Amino acid sequence: MKKLVLGISGGISFLLFLILAFVTNHLGQTQDSQSMAERWSRDGNVSQVSCFFSVNAGMDEDRIKEFEHTIDSALADAAVLQESENPGARLWADAYSADGKISISSDRSSLEADAIGIGGDFFLFHPLKLLSGSYFTGNDLNQDYCVIDQDAAWQLFGSNDVAGMTVYISGIPHIVTGVVQREEGRLTEAAGLNSTLIYVSYQTLSELGTNNGINHYEIVLPDPVSNFAYNYVKEKLGNSEKETEVVENTSRYSFLSRLKLIPQFGTRSMNGKAIIYPYWENVARGYEDILTVVTLFELLFLLYAVILALVFFCIWWKHKGWTIREKWLILKDKAERKGEILRAKRLAAKGNPEELEYLSEFEQPERDSRRSQKKRKSKNRKAADREERKTDTEEKSTEEIIEE
Repeated sequence: MKKLVLGISGGISFLLFLILAFVTNHLGQTQDSQSMAERWSRDGNVSQVSCFFSVNAGMDEDRIKEFEHTIDSALADAAVLQESENPGARLWADAYSADGKISISSDRSSLEADAIGIGGDFFLFHPLKLLSGSYFTGNDLNQDYCVIDQDAAWQLFGSNDVAGMTVYISGIPHIVTGVVQREEGRLTEAAGLNSTLIYVSYQTLSELGTNNGINHYEIVLPDPVSNFAYNYVKEKLGNSEKETEVVENTSRYSFLSRLKLIPQFGTRSMNGKAIIYPYWENVARGYEDILTVVTLFELLFLLYAVILALVFFCIWWKHKGWTIREKWLILKDKAERKGEILRAKRLAAKGNPEELEYLSEFEQPERDSRRSQKKRKSKNRKAADREERKTDTEEKSTEEIIEE
């Protein structure tokens, strides 16, 4: 009974491990801002890398443009070439952003709002849920575009369906290309996404708003060898350890990455750099902490199941009634017999009468042995059937006596 209880508890423990493994994998996949590499290429040969900068890092558009001009030559040196015949195909994509504030108004109302000035393919990396309209890119020639969240849409127009409408940022007209749903939840609110947010071009934020400087750059590019993309970005943009931080997003929530975080739990939240993370990175770090705790429970459940399995295996091994040497000798003898039979058959096929005689003599004991084994099994089955019938007869007799 004790063995049965332990066996059931071990099975439940292993089942809980599988459930937690599924939950952690699912939670990691829900973070769209961390899964750009998977969306960019299903082959798994690309990497997503993010850079975060302090105000003192002095990051600007010129430095980013200079870095972009080196990427193609670096990929060519690594023998990575564009093989697609599609003229619009790209090997890599990037984006950057800056935090700030703007004054935005419509014919109906006006407000002061937090703003993110974007450059490059920002919404490719951050596919926020659109309630109406579409995104814009920081590469558009016309920079007089903006995307607003639903709070701003209701305050400015009294509706979410306002794509194509005009707003005024510091008195300059801008076209609303889309309205997005603001992410909700305890983590997102704690991460800083707790007020109205407007997405404008970096140029608009710099010229018409309060620009706190570029604090974030991200890129997805081929990774021909392990950590090629991460090391290249770190070498070119992350050379100042105190002012920058480089993060490899592709395997961020993998099991091995979470294992590495367990010894750092608690201390990793101590940030000695003058870096203010954007809200999506704060959310990502919050999920890392949660998944690290879940991973610890995964390991405990798995460890309990493995220990029980080892104990049961040792008990079985101790009472198995045979040795590895015995099994090895039996297998070796069978292999030798098979080899002899095959050799004799090949020679007999060539018309050697001695081999035919040898083969018949060699195979006869084999056949006799198999027949005797079959006879023993048949005899044992018959004995078991007789015993079962005898037991049934005794039980029926007992029932008749009781009835009388």
